[in-house]
Amino acid sequence: MKKHSVLLCIVISVLLIITATLLYPGGSLFDKNSVGFDWTKNFISNLFPAKAINGSDNPSRIWAILGLAFHSIGSGIFFIHMSKKMTDRHSAKVLNAVGIATIALDVLIVTPLHDVMVMVSSTLSLLGLFYCTVFILRSKRHVLKFACVICLLIFYYTLYLYGFGNWALLAIMQKVSFISSTLLVLGMEYFTNKEDFIQRKPDGQTIPTTNR
Repeated sequence: MKKHSVLLCIVISVLLIITATLLYPGGSLFDKNSVGFDWTKNFISNLFPAKAINGSDNPSRIWAILGLAFHSIGSGIFFIHMSKKMTDRHSAKVLNAVGIATIALDVLIVTPLHDVMVMVSSTLSLLGLFYCTVFILRSKRHVLKFACVICLLIFYYTLYLYGFGNWALLAIMQKVSFISSTLLVLGMEYFTNKEDFIQRKPDGQTIPTTNR
């Protein structure tokens, strides 16, 4: 079970979020009278309030909150797992801290602190993925190298849209970013090991683990 904890959390999270979208009464930033959840016009955050945008009671709320909670736990466990694969102690400590903070803070996105916590959560995720990417680029995992770069570009572009208020495109890119980062997380979870991150000198000798 421990070996597949990240996958299990992600699967449960996706199922709960999908359930929430099916129960969402309706309304979006573009049409307050729309019916149901539109994946191209609604944001995941629309599922969290007690009232839907169209004014109806929102039965999707509890399912969405639970979905976010499992997503936070899965993401946090992933970064903690990655920290244990790192031979550089500084990087291991950073990833472990990111994992713990992700589990503790991400769920606050559903509170009135939503806007602030979105930025905090995004910063934590970017920091963790950046550290992972640096070491993946030094490894022989060539497919993951490409995936890391693409995922980070999508992530940065999504944050760019958020910062400039391009809500129409952001509604779509939010899901694209979520899917790409989820697939990358699963790829690194299952297709990397500690040997991939052993640092070597040009002559092939192993660089000892440090406190940098």
